[in-house]
Amino acid sequence: MKKSKEELATTTGVSRGSGQKATQPLSEVFGFSIDNRSKRAARYRENKLCPFNNTVSNCTKNSIESPLGVCSVHHKQHPVIICPIRFREDWKIMSDAAAFIFNKKAKWAHIGEVKLKDSVGKHAGNIDHVLVSYDSKGRILDFGSLEVQAVYISGNLTGPFSAYMESPTPDFSWAQTIKYPKPDYLSSSRKRLIPQIIAKGSILKQWNKKQAVALQTTFYETLPKLPEVSKSKADFAFFLYDLIPCRQEKRLELTLQKIVYTQFAVALEQIAKFEAGSLDDFTLLLQKKLDAKRQGEVNMYNTENIVVE
Repeated sequence: MKKSKEELATTTGVSRGSGQKATQPLSEVFGFSIDNRSKRAARYRENKLCPFNNTVSNCTKNSIESPLGVCSVHHKQHPVIICPIRFREDWKIMSDAAAFIFNKKAKWAHIGEVKLKDSVGKHAGNIDHVLVSYDSKGRILDFGSLEVQAVYISGNLTGPFSAYMESPTPDFSWAQTIKYPKPDYLSSSRKRLIPQIIAKGSILKQWNKKQAVALQTTFYETLPKLPEVSKSKADFAFFLYDLIPCRQEKRLELTLQKIVYTQFAVALEQIAKFEAGSLDDFTLLLQKKLDAKRQGEVNMYNTENIVVE
């Protein structure tokens, strides 16, 4: 199932030879690789359309009227998905997750953006997708969740995107190195993925419902290594995808690379665990602050003793 590094390398802006970097950060714009000159690709760019089952026909990333239509960016010779809608290609993520959550004979459907509340009615977040199985009369028999997590970007992506849209050519290049856009895996996990798993996942676990998370392989590899179990023993699974070049069609295809079957309690413990820094450094910092406090030094930036009534 898993592809080689050569197969994972995109055809746009990256040499097929090893060791060469991208000449610009854009991989896909409005659903198509920027070296795609087809009439369909041009029509999607001109009309700011989304081919990946957005809730509307147009791209709505960051803005409805002026969307930042970048689906994926180049990083280390691979396309990295930065828009969660990109994972909806052909709804592969749904059928893949359903095969984990339900048995083969189950009739199922998916419901998007479902609000989840805790025991006191406090909003715990929206579940990206709830997959439900139902009987012949349409009554729900079971359900499970599917969360989708793309990667945040650090740096300036608007600059190269705007420049490309002014003249969308396959040989587009972006030489600017200041704030060059790149994936921010740390923020993606700490600010988004981990809080989602803690808040929503713990409730679903109490209901004994299976949970699936769709990520790109490179994102998953930045997380702590998780112990794997068999599919029959798993209640939590990571579905790892990558964008594989279809060279004749000059497009990238979302492809399942691996499924990591695990258990919620173990996954949460490992993912939410922050690796400790230096104890000596922290103790030294405390010593400096204690010394300053004992000597009566005033730190105007220390607001711990300020009371606002």
